[in-house]
Amino acid sequence: MSTLSLDGKLFKKLIINGSIKLKINMNRIDDLNVFPVPDGDTGSNMSATMLAGANALRETEETEIGKVAKVLSRGMLMGARGNSGVILSQLFSGIAKGLEGLVEANMSDFGHALRRGVEQAYASVIHPVEGTILTVSREAADRVVSVVKDLEDYEELFEIYLKELRASLERTPELLPVLKEVGVIDSGGAGYIEVVEGMQKALLGEIYPDDSVTDESYKVGSTKIQNTHIGDGEHFGYCTEFIMQIDKMSEFSQKKFIDMISPLGDSLVVVQDDNILKVHIHTKTPGDAMNLAQYYGFFINIKIENMTLQHTEVLIHQDQDHQDDCGCGHDHSLSVAPALKKKYAIVAVVNGNGLKETFIEMGCDYIIDGGQTMNPSVEEFIKATEKINADNIIIIPNNKNVMLSAEAARDMIEDRSVHVLKATTVAQGYSALTMFDATEDIKTNISEMTSYLDKVKTGEVTYAIRDSKNNGVEINKDDFMGILDGKIIHSIPDRLDATKALVDAMVEERSEIITIMYGVNVDDDEIDELVAYIEDTYELEVDLINGGQEVYSYIISVE
Repeated sequence: MSTLSLDGKLFKKLIINGSIKLKINMNRIDDLNVFPVPDGDTGSNMSATMLAGANALRETEETEIGKVAKVLSRGMLMGARGNSGVILSQLFSGIAKGLEGLVEANMSDFGHALRRGVEQAYASVIHPVEGTILTVSREAADRVVSVVKDLEDYEELFEIYLKELRASLERTPELLPVLKEVGVIDSGGAGYIEVVEGMQKALLGEIYPDDSVTDESYKVGSTKIQNTHIGDGEHFGYCTEFIMQIDKMSEFSQKKFIDMISPLGDSLVVVQDDNILKVHIHTKTPGDAMNLAQYYGFFINIKIENMTLQHTEVLIHQDQDHQDDCGCGHDHSLSVAPALKKKYAIVAVVNGNGLKETFIEMGCDYIIDGGQTMNPSVEEFIKATEKINADNIIIIPNNKNVMLSAEAARDMIEDRSVHVLKATTVAQGYSALTMFDATEDIKTNISEMTSYLDKVKTGEVTYAIRDSKNNGVEINKDDFMGILDGKIIHSIPDRLDATKALVDAMVEERSEIITIMYGVNVDDDEIDELVAYIEDTYELEVDLINGGQEVYSYIISVE
């Protein structure tokens, strides 16, 4: 059978099949991570994102491919989880824009829609990094566009597209040093290939049942497929946001504007709706960014906050006592909405009953169960804020895994003031809470809390899930790794020894307080020995919290 055009009905079938194939293989991608820690979630994030889009398609009666693609785009954005999920959603959002207005898509239409998707995905990332899903999707889309006029049918198009996707994926270690060091390939690109392979299968008549189970056979002799962290690094600058009206529409190009403003900073979001432009950027020179924008029109609203810039990702799940079922499978037991309208409400994302209780005692209104491997969707962010009755909402993510989801949700919320504190760890969030003052205005609070993040060192201890090498450290499976501010610094067979060595690396002459949050399966004898070691070695105030968290045996804060 030769397929010469795609209508909405067939496109829907392809996407749903692609979603199921990714679901079948998501654990294979989850389990392989540059960091050999038990928290890989690229596959599950991408799968949840695709599933949200597929579910939206199942409910629509649209038949035109342009309208079907728009439904898919909206569904994926609302369900996007994690950095990888948001990038995937933006890829399909761009494809939807490329198909807009079409009843059916010929191969040329589809090829150029693939390219449009790549452009939007690149634009959604803080600083695009090559050797990731971005590179894989770009090189494959360019290949299709270059040959589309000579293709006979969609079957040939998908064959060529997949061939280039796979070849590009194999080249990712040559583009990204962290992949080459470990000898693996990018998992985001691998996840996208699962989707496209599922689409091709449907085109050829092979449909996966909706109740397909996740494949576990990869655990024996599996190919290494790997995740990478995009945009790591620390900077200092200003969180700058403004909305403006574009007067010189004939001269304005969103892509050209992004190209010009990108070198000025990080965390860039540029959204255009007709003649209205919304810009968010973290920059050391906000004046330069505003001067660049002002050439095209005039400002409607401006907000600039002094901050310590860290590329972070945010986790949040909705409340339990008054919640709608979000279907995420997480426990929301300590989330309580304030009954009366308040000046402030604070939402913290925490895993572990002890840590939840601690953050409540520190003044949080909502404690959302989440953390590593438990990434929220954009829709969950939105639902959570809708439950809060406050003038200002501060979200403390305590994790760096879903920043793009949080920012996407924040930018969609127009009727309330929502701010995301750039806390990448529970230790940072806990310490930043000590700086919150309900008598101050929101700008002062965010500035004070953000400035304090740089004063906190975070240490984590967890076990290695495989033999590996990272940051020059040789790692053996089942060893305990000491992780300092996101970098593995040692791998030691004994957990207590690994924890002591981590403390030694964290404490400086100026250090005053050490907070130890210990997780499940850490007994009292081990804690007593650790505290005795610290008190005998250093002159520090020691705070203990029975956090009850999973994955990390210890989370340590040094101030």
